[in-house]
Amino acid sequence: MFQQIAFTDTETGEYGERRLHHPQEAEQFYRDLAGRQVRVGMEATGSFRWFSQLLSELGHELWWGNPTQIRASAPRRQKTDKRDARQLLKLLLEERFPQVWLPTVAEEDLRQLLLHRCRLVQVRTKVQNQLDAIAKNEGLVGRRVATEKGRRQLEALPLSGWYQRRRQDLFELLDQLGQSHRPLEPSRGAGSGRTS
Repeated sequence: MFQQIAFTDTETGEYGERRLHHPQEAEQFYRDLAGRQVRVGMEATGSFRWFSQLLSELGHELWWGNPTQIRASAPRRQKTDKRDARQLLKLLLEERFPQVWLPTVAEEDLRQLLLHRCRLVQVRTKVQNQLDAIAKNEGLVGRRVATEKGRRQLEALPLSGWYQRRRQDLFELLDQLGQSHRPLEPSRGAGSGRTS
């Protein structure tokens, strides 16, 4: 992985181009700019969480650009890394950079929490549905597994062989998911919008 960059110092007019061959070289380059006002523009493609966090930590400004608009602004059809870097710099300097919204590091972290919680809820629902299907096959009617009484009834059913093993494994998985899911639940009353 590498970064092809074009840069300029707006105070001195110094201009340069550079190829940063690996993340450590990129990190050192941007750390050397610490304490200076830095704006970095790049196309909004790929996954660069580490880079976004690094720039946020250093106090640098990161702008993600709309790739379609950036491409449309380039006069030549031939695409190279050097031309792309020069075009991004040109758009920044001319204040025509087609910026797209970028979540802050804290917002991205919260999004990951919500995504993780959503996936755990989906898995838990699938496990509950499988246990409900076992209950229905054995003559218990309705969604029983979600209640303590229903769970006790299903656990008390005399099952044999792989039915028994499947029920046991599903209940163990349901309990594990409950333990993992509980800390991710929003606190009661938070965000309810009610005032006293």
